[in-house]
Amino acid sequence: MAEAHSKHHDYHLVDPSPWPIIGASSALAITMGGVYWMRGGTSLITIAGILGIIYTMIAWWRDVVREAEYQGHHTKVVQLHLRYGMILFIASEVMFFVAWFWAYFDAALLAGDHAQFARRELTGGHWPPVPTEDARFKGTFDPWHLPLLNTLILLTSGTTVTWAHHALLENDRKGLIQGLWVTIILGAAFTCVQAYEYSHATFTYAGHIYGSTFFMATGFHGAHVIIGTIFLAVCLLRAYLGHFKPDQHFGFEAAAWYWHFVDVVWLFLFTFIYVWGAGTPAAGH
Repeated sequence: MAEAHSKHHDYHLVDPSPWPIIGASSALAITMGGVYWMRGGTSLITIAGILGIIYTMIAWWRDVVREAEYQGHHTKVVQLHLRYGMILFIASEVMFFVAWFWAYFDAALLAGDHAQFARRELTGGHWPPVPTEDARFKGTFDPWHLPLLNTLILLTSGTTVTWAHHALLENDRKGLIQGLWVTIILGAAFTCVQAYEYSHATFTYAGHIYGSTFFMATGFHGAHVIIGTIFLAVCLLRAYLGHFKPDQHFGFEAAAWYWHFVDVVWLFLFTFIYVWGAGTPAAGH
């Protein structure tokens, strides 16, 4: 009987888990609560949904760590399939940002399209739009100021996470921890600089096509930087716990892939939105 239940393959058949249904229910609560809150109701349902999502992520990822580190379920075959899953996830993220770049280029390249009457009125028929006296648009950011600083920060963070990865491959745990610390600090610095930049924007999100396309593209990238920083912070904690080994460290590898993806997206944002789409910088920018 024991032989009938023994494992004769390299795959991992996951045990029944409550986290998918709890996570889905929490996401539904966020959606319904958000609609209710925007219509003047209480935000308690939304807050409960957010807390449910956070708890689900912590508990679910804890189970995955246990499966990998203590139960030995992450065989070479399982790790390969996890890599396939991460590759597909990053591919879906690429298409997510393609949508925002598409919106930006559609507005930029067709700013004077005669069929787009409202767009011509907002942009003055060219891109970037003509600065206006009202608060909606007074000029673009100077790409060689804070945006360039953030570019240098992210490029440096890409090298430090690679340093951490190579240290791990050499079983240098001190180098792994140091590289992760520097990368996390740089990620937090990027977020702080972008928050400062946003607070000094001379255009708004609402009521202007430049502001909406700018903030959607750069704002979602900023959200991904925050997510990636948290991802790396979890890896740092696991590094202190001694979880990663030179031949088994997919959790860190996935975080590094994600961080490099964030770096590449920013290079496109800096090149096309900040540099190519630069107009007359507002005073002080």
